[in-house]
Amino acid sequence: MSIITLYLKKNESERNMSEFLQKYSGFLGGVMKWEDLSKLWSTISDQQSSSWYVYAVGEQVPVKTATGEQLHQFIVSIDELLRKEHDEDYCGIVYVDDIENPEFIKIYDPNNLGVVCGYSENPPLPGWVMSQVQPEDLELAFPPPASRKRWWKKIFS
Repeated sequence: MSIITLYLKKNESERNMSEFLQKYSGFLGGVMKWEDLSKLWSTISDQQSSSWYVYAVGEQVPVKTATGEQLHQFIVSIDELLRKEHDEDYCGIVYVDDIENPEFIKIYDPNNLGVVCGYSENPPLPGWVMSQVQPEDLELAFPPPASRKRWWKKIFS
């Protein structure tokens, strides 16, 4: 298969994706410094008119945006969790579409990183997603590979 064919197939599949999945699969930049993460939280808090969905992957997909208080509580709690459980002098587990004007953020669970920043055929799902677009069930959109399902069934058969 040629590069042009692969490019066309990728573009065709992206056209069929929802806006949420396009944002999820699109380019996101890593927030490497803890002070940049603090600035990101501040930027979100300052966006008075923005509505955010806060989605804990694996839980029920939210149908309503978070209230201002819920958003504030989430930011405080997730910041504390990340700094405590990702015991590094850098962040590197939060990815955002635009650090200056964020609309989509993936937050990886420090206890389930897998291959987050490298290349993988089956990267782990993030622990949380913050989005200004209605989320979709990521576990349905990106099910585990068949080999993992076979392994799981083998253990309990």
